[in-house]
Amino acid sequence: MSTPLLIDQSDQKSEPVWAAHCLSPSQRQDLALQVLSRSQSVSELAREHTVSRKFVYHQADKAHQALEEAFDPPQDEAEVLFFLPVTKAWLRQFVLALVFICHASFRGIVELFRDLLDTPISIGTVYNIVGQAVVEARRVNAREDLSAIRVGAHDEIFQSSQPVLVGCDAVSTYCYLLSQEEGRDATTWGVHLLELEQRGLHPDHTLADFGKGLRAGQAQAWPGVPCWGDHFHVVAELVQMATFLENRALAAIAARQKLEQKMTAARRKAQGQSLSKKLSCARQAEEKAVGLADEVAVLVEWMQQDILCVVGPQVSTRAQLYDFVVEELHKRQLKAPDRIGPVVRKLENAKADLLAFAVHLEDRLALLSQEFLVATEAVRQLFETQGLPKTDPKRWQQEALLHQQLGNCFYPLQKAISQIIDSTLRASSVVENLNSRLRNYFFLRKHLGKDYLDLLRFFLNHRRFLRSEYPEREGKSPAEVLTGRTHPHWLSLLGFQPFKKAA
Repeated sequence: MSTPLLIDQSDQKSEPVWAAHCLSPSQRQDLALQVLSRSQSVSELAREHTVSRKFVYHQADKAHQALEEAFDPPQDEAEVLFFLPVTKAWLRQFVLALVFICHASFRGIVELFRDLLDTPISIGTVYNIVGQAVVEARRVNAREDLSAIRVGAHDEIFQSSQPVLVGCDAVSTYCYLLSQEEGRDATTWGVHLLELEQRGLHPDHTLADFGKGLRAGQAQAWPGVPCWGDHFHVVAELVQMATFLENRALAAIAARQKLEQKMTAARRKAQGQSLSKKLSCARQAEEKAVGLADEVAVLVEWMQQDILCVVGPQVSTRAQLYDFVVEELHKRQLKAPDRIGPVVRKLENAKADLLAFAVHLEDRLALLSQEFLVATEAVRQLFETQGLPKTDPKRWQQEALLHQQLGNCFYPLQKAISQIIDSTLRASSVVENLNSRLRNYFFLRKHLGKDYLDLLRFFLNHRRFLRSEYPEREGKSPAEVLTGRTHPHWLSLLGFQPFKKAA
């Protein structure tokens, strides 16, 4: 710390004056220069000027910033950074980049050429450029090998009242089906799936919602491939039902509170009996609404956290709990028939499809038991411990006991179980994510029709991810993640040569 200087005055008390405040601008500058020149150490300079070392460092930083600004003046915005060789081929790939990277409309491209490039271009020319790229995109799409796909996700998206059939790899997000059709019946789905089978697509199973045409078409085209029930839509409906009942309970609470306020005001005027019956009914309605909301919330939580979760009890136990939840919801169906009824019917009809993942888990755990030559019960216990939080002492206690029991097999078995958990997919969230991205491009289909979807599928499969939650995807395209092989830039695949600045 700086040492204060005491200035004695005959008629006033002595007040501290910090030495740093007494330094003139020229002295501060000299101090900063001495630090930068390293003629003396910071500690010596601080003692010499009766200031703190922090103050000395601060002056040195100010001087350093001033030097940087003096020797690094701002660049002239009019300075030419680099030259771009504009050719007809470059303009064509620029049009494609505007359409797919920037989601630009055809008229927007015409306006951009006029205002920024001072070059006229017609909507017909833009149409022709995009249309010509469709041919090459189809060739690239047809060459892709789909045999590496193990889990497929299927769905239907509606745009302009016509269905678009969508299919993609649940792991790499590679889109192998994107077709606008007149209908979505079993024959339409079956024809597309048979065509995909000829390109090597034969997954272990698929994920889909409960559309009748979709499932019937797969059963006809791929009779040996199971179609698991998609948890995404079911869980979403369960949460929506619980949220509706919760909001209704909150509304009942608010109505009761409002009547109580009115009752308080009426009693002051000796008119409380006029609202007593309404208040009694409001309290009964509140009790029923709150009770129903709480009970349904518990049932929904059981379905999410205990029955449909990856790490959970055996299939038989899951099935019993599943039936119990459905039965309890059925008992409460009359209290909110429009909300609970449809959910109960879906759960009753989709039990086998929704629990198919649990049957698959049991089979894989049984195989691990045979591979490591350990008891099935020990594998099951180690599997269930993975569902406990890492901060839960019970997890570490159970793992310690299993470690003693399994010996050298413990860590390899734990790793294998973790891989099974990570690879068990129950929801077609990836296709829902794809659908949300598709809608941003569908406005261009009125110009190109169904052919445009082939080009769009090519672009989505061969553009590289700028960022991803999964490190193995970052900087790679879905096609590269699927095949494990790199490919040129998507513009290069269409026959263009992307611009590269000179080194």
